[in-house]
Parts: sequence; C-alpha cells; structure tokens
Amino acid sequence: MQFIPSNIRGPLFMIVSTGSYLVNDTMMKLATVGLPPYEVLLLRGAAATLWGVPLLLMLGYARQIPLLFERKVLRRNLFELLAILCYVVALANMQIADSTALGQVTPLIVLVGSSMLFGEKIGATRMALIGLGFVGALMVAQPTMQGISVYALLALGNAAFAAVRDIAGRKVAAEVPGMIVAISAVVVVLVGSGAAHLATEQWVMPEARHLLLIAGAGLFLIFGHFFIFMAYRVGPTSVVAPFYYCFTVWAVISGLLVFGQFPNALAVCGILLVMASGLAIVSLDERKRRLAMVA
Repeated sequence: MQFIPSNIRGPLFMIVSTGSYLVNDTMMKLATVGLPPYEVLLLRGAAATLWGVPLLLMLGYARQIPLLFERKVLRRNLFELLAILCYVVALANMQIADSTALGQVTPLIVLVGSSMLFGEKIGATRMALIGLGFVGALMVAQPTMQGISVYALLALGNAAFAAVRDIAGRKVAAEVPGMIVAISAVVVVLVGSGAAHLATEQWVMPEARHLLLIAGAGLFLIFGHFFIFMAYRVGPTSVVAPFYYCFTVWAVISGLLVFGQFPNALAVCGILLVMASGLAIVSLDERKRRLAMVA
C-alpha cells in the first residue's frame, strides 16, 4: 500500500471500511428477516472465520496466529463485541436511518478521547469542519426519533463502544498485522454472540437465502475490521475520524440499489456537505504538513 500517498491513506482506508461495513449491515438487515439477531451474528462469525483463516495462511501469517489472543488485541476486540451485541438488536428493530444517525456520534467521541489520552490537537477550524460533517450526516440519515426506546439506547451504546474500540486500537503494537486484529475481532464476536444466542434465543433453521447473505456479510466484515483498524494506525485521528460520516453516504447508495429508496434534496445536500467537510480536512492537514516541511 506504499503507492498510496501518505496524507490520504488514512481517509481512504476509512472510506473503504465504512463501505465494507455498510454492505455487511445491508446483508445482515436482510438476514434478520426470519432469524433471531444473535443467531445471525453467530452464523456470520462462522462464515467470517471460514473466509479469514485461509486468508491469514495465504498472507503468510501462520506464525503470528497466537497474536490473535494478545492482550491489547483482545481488549480492543472485546469492545467490538459489546458494540455489535448492541447494534445488531437495534438494527433489527429500528429504521436504518435512525440507527445510522445515532452511530454518527462515534467520531466525536473518538476525537475527544484521543485529545484527552494522546494529546492530539484538534483546533477550532478542524472542529468546525467536523461539526459540519456531523450535520451533513444527520441531513442524510434524517432520523424520525419518535421517542427514546431501548433500541435507540442500544444504538447509542454501539456508538460509544465503537469509539472506545477505536481508541483502544491505538494501543495495539505496530508489529501486530492489521489482518490479525481483524480476524481476532471475528473470533471474539463469534464466541460472544454464540453465548448470547444460547442464553436468550431459540435456534431457527436458516434458509438458503439466509446462508448466502450471511456468507457475503462475513466476507465484507473482515475488510471492514481490517480497514478501520488500519485507518487509525496510519493517519492522525483528527483527520481520519470525520470520514466515518461516509457511512451515511454508503447508506444512501445501499438504499438506492437494494431497497429502491431515492434520496431527497435534503439528503443530497447532506452528502455534499459530508464530502466537502472531509475534503477540507484533508486539505487543511496537507497545508499544515507542507508548512512544517518548510519550517
């Protein structure tokens, strides 16, 4: 990946990650029609493991497989487990616009946490641009928010745990490959969702369409995990985190292609605002980098 310019590597990885997660979410949403949510998680974890283990071997990481259970990797992925246990129930019971909108607080939590823990400076201009991206994301999602339900609280819990996951991921040693972290997340969620399914649900025999959807979701899940981890590894948090708002742009594309839902004028304006704020942040970072080189 060295051929990608360093200043856009982190944002590009975040864009790919959010797109991968959205494909996964779309397939999961379709699969939860007829299956309990934790059973879907369990089956998706099994599918992702079947995709992931051969991929690790093909990449030559056989000797590094024990790092799947390294302490800091596990800590990061335990927060991933908590996030997804909240999210899959919210996704199955809420309009996707509402769950997407509530998830947009994740970058703000990540930025505040990174500023407090790692001393990263955000700056007034960048904070204003991040705020514009947040407004744009809400314009795209257009949540109904008809009362605060337990599912809305679960969606907020997902956003909070996802932010802590991304902050904890900054502590993982540089020598641990990103794909190892991604497959570790798959394994941790597989075990956790299996326990949740046994404790709270009854098994429902999946149909062939369920299995096809879950197999696809498992594949895209791996890429989502990999690229979101790598995005924060290679780029400053204040530059990378705002591109999480691209999730709403991908959601509009999914709604158009899969569900036949056309974005209205407000959503189109929101997409343009998200894109403009992201490009402005990258431009600001590049300007600061050039000034530092001159100095």
